[in-house]
Amino acid sequence: MQALRFHEFGKPSEVLRLEAMELPPLAEGEVDLKLLAAPINPADLNYIEGTYGIKPELPAVSGIEGCGEVIASRDPGFEPGDRVIFLRRAATWASHVRVKGEILFKLPEGIDPLQAAMLKVNPATAWRLLTGFRQPEPGEWIVQNAANSGVGRCVIQLAPLLGVRTLSFVRRAELIPELEALGADRVVLDNDDGLQAAKETVGKPGAALAFNAVGGESALRLMNLLAPGGIHITFGAMARRPLTVPNGLLIFKNLQLRGLWITRWIEDASPEEIAEVYQRLARQVMTGALLQPVDSVFPLDAFQDALARVAATDRHGKVLLRG
Repeated sequence: MQALRFHEFGKPSEVLRLEAMELPPLAEGEVDLKLLAAPINPADLNYIEGTYGIKPELPAVSGIEGCGEVIASRDPGFEPGDRVIFLRRAATWASHVRVKGEILFKLPEGIDPLQAAMLKVNPATAWRLLTGFRQPEPGEWIVQNAANSGVGRCVIQLAPLLGVRTLSFVRRAELIPELEALGADRVVLDNDDGLQAAKETVGKPGAALAFNAVGGESALRLMNLLAPGGIHITFGAMARRPLTVPNGLLIFKNLQLRGLWITRWIEDASPEEIAEVYQRLARQVMTGALLQPVDSVFPLDAFQDALARVAATDRHGKVLLRG
């Protein structure tokens, strides 16, 4: 097998190396897989840089999610030809991966492997945001920033399943018609004028939930749109600025401030709950109701080109690696 390994933390383009590796004999409960696709996520790059929430022992291989095909199995739940995703970090930037069968989720036949490779993080995060803290009533509003992100797009596509309306903030005006075409109910610019327009749209008493992936002033705009007792959920920090919460929003509106890390949910949830969520999401992918844009796909030996594409200003969608 080959894998993109790093022996020190640093800029991915400088520390990653494509290296050959050998695997020992397959043990009981283990599964060997050929990697069909693995996305390059911001968290993957942070992992290599040493700035992620957890640090691996070195040398290490990045890759939070991916789609693979079983080529050998000593787990009775899987057989050659099955296609799966990885529910825990599995070092997926590789041609082949060996894992315990217990961390795999078997996919329905015929699912697009590129879409499946992106199923673990963004769609599940969006579904947990919509249902994991308080399931809003049909017709209620949720508000979110970074609506053009992978999670934001998934929220827009999944909200109609619950009858929920979405108010989305974006930084660039050209994104507004694109997200409205995706199904967003209202999209406004992430500034003071956009906040005023959002208040007029959402009305009283306000939104049930707010999804924050930015921080700083953008997060405060979301708080100002919440109804009394509303829940503000932070799952990202793109602006790298902390939340500053006015006392009045806590005292007089009794807002709840929560956080979401999908990795922690997977660790804590029951196998039955995890299976139910991913089965639901996989069905939506199969019907075309839940799709994430793919910019480009690169073989492992072209990883430098893939990293450059991730940084490109004209990129539209995820960049993926294939084994």
